Amino acid sequence: MVKVTAGRDALGEFAPKFAQLNDDVLFGEVWSREKELSARDRSLVTVTALISSGILDSSLQFHLQTAKTNGITKEEIVEVLTHAAFYVGWPKAWAAFRLAKDIWSN
Repeated sequence: MVKVTAGRDALGEFAPKFAQLNDDVLFGEVWSREKELSARDRSLVTVTALISSGILDSSLQFHLQTAKTNGITKEEIVEVLTHAAFYVGWPKAWAAFRLAKDIWSN
């Protein structure tokens, strides 16, 4: 897994502890536990959780790209977003589809 430095890059000087927890614990320890849950499956869970929470910004874009990198196909993300739409809300699904379409079209 690629070392994530997004926390330090964005908030390192402003909120160093949060940045450290983001980079070292969330991504360094939790995401690295592939024996317990594959990176592919973690991506599915994370994308669904972000959409459910209404987080439809660059965080979702990052995790959609990560999902693609982790092997989620266009057909699978379309199915996940279609299924989730009935639980999370149609407007959230539309927003997620716009981001996913850009990512899986490249």
